[in-house]
Amino acid sequence: MSSVADTFGVFEMPYIITSRDHMRRVRDELGESVFDAAARDRGYRILAYFENGFRHITNNTRPITVPEDLEGVKLRTPKGEWRVKMFKQYGANPTPMSFSDVFTALKTGVIDGQENPYAQIASAKFQEVQTYLSITGHVYTPAYVLVSESAFAKLSEDIQADLVAAAEESQEEVYRLAAELEQELLGTLEEGGMEVNEADKQAFIAASAPIYDEFGESVDGGAELVERVRALAD
Repeated sequence: MSSVADTFGVFEMPYIITSRDHMRRVRDELGESVFDAAARDRGYRILAYFENGFRHITNNTRPITVPEDLEGVKLRTPKGEWRVKMFKQYGANPTPMSFSDVFTALKTGVIDGQENPYAQIASAKFQEVQTYLSITGHVYTPAYVLVSESAFAKLSEDIQADLVAAAEESQEEVYRLAAELEQELLGTLEEGGMEVNEADKQAFIAASAPIYDEFGESVDGGAELVERVRALAD
């Protein structure tokens, strides 16, 4: 969504979302006035906020404890500009790549590592081609249940209401399942042979300040939006 509207780039800021409860408050307090409005400006309607989850780093070079450990690591990222800038700031060599190509690139050594939530790491079986899993939690990625605004407008009012209700009712179940699966999936990855370590999150947060500065300077209203999101933290 950050490629659709700059506003959504706030969710690419490292460590800005601290928990699912924080995300609930952001959704409830800012969803309609900020994010729903930005989506509608681009022809989309957000029906609900699901999640991809908290992202962590895997690689075959070394455990990642502080940003300096990423120096020179060839790390696959999605194509969003802020993720690339973030890992450059940390000293990595970010390599945007389609998710479908990542397993082979890891297996053949084209890249050293990648970053994703546990669900994507486990479902893609990256534990078969990665040695280290570093629990960084550097970004929480929302997922958006979207519909085209023009297509939505063509539906009858009762169907519109049912779609909105179903999407909203699903949100809490998605969060519940995601939290439950997190520990289960971490166990799966450890059983798959990955060496797991906790990263020094404060070190990463300290190294992230320039990313926030750039977002605040380059995105209209970016600095204010960051403060509004942070004010809703735990």
